[in-house]
Amino acid sequence: MLTVDFSRFPLAAGDRVLDLGCGAGRHAFECYRRGAQVVALDQNGEEIREVAKWFAAMKEAGEAPAGATATAVEGDALNLPFPDASFDVVIISEVMEHIPDDKGVLAEMVRVLKPGGRIAVTVPRYGPEKICWALSDAYHEVEGGHIRIYKADELLGKMREAGLKPYGTHHAHALHSPYWWLKCAFGVDNDKALPVRAYHKLLVWDIMKKPAATRIAEQLLNPVVGKSFVAYATKPHLPASAVAAAAK
Repeated sequence: MLTVDFSRFPLAAGDRVLDLGCGAGRHAFECYRRGAQVVALDQNGEEIREVAKWFAAMKEAGEAPAGATATAVEGDALNLPFPDASFDVVIISEVMEHIPDDKGVLAEMVRVLKPGGRIAVTVPRYGPEKICWALSDAYHEVEGGHIRIYKADELLGKMREAGLKPYGTHHAHALHSPYWWLKCAFGVDNDKALPVRAYHKLLVWDIMKKPAATRIAEQLLNPVVGKSFVAYATKPHLPASAVAAAAK
């Protein structure tokens, strides 16, 4: 299940891509399939080792085209182990809401992104996330959990302050919002509640079968209750100070 829409955020073969806070690797795997030179980075060493195994399995199965490369790296989002201007593309999906110093993370992403490069940022959407917080303290009070809820204008403003130029936004995963509301209502660790189990089966069926009916329904519902907010931006060729001055 992808949150970044690659029809709006296309990759070219050979693009050097950083998936920052890659988690289980869903976006990194898709970039690899599309012929990119992918670096998947996360602070969770166990997840990184699993991502590395999947990269190896994909290579063995011939799922990536010739010239594509993939590396999994354990690292710190606030101190990226890469030189300036190392990547054509940076993706950070459902990560920034966990990190106290979100401005520091944005600064690091801008640093390693080449001038003219592109970035995709996804975070939980304000409305659906606010409902989750209202229904359950356990949803966000766990160690390493969500520490903030972004409004769209707030996130876009921070991206601009970091020297980026946003060029597009959308919402995703409307069908997943009710699932998380149910989880919060019945207990975030209670997977045995009948409504939660039933809705989870629906989501698995939707992901596996991709029926037209649910695809259309989600497209219609995304602007209203999409679980994620997605923003795309470029790093201008001008210095950040010049970009800020031009925006005034």
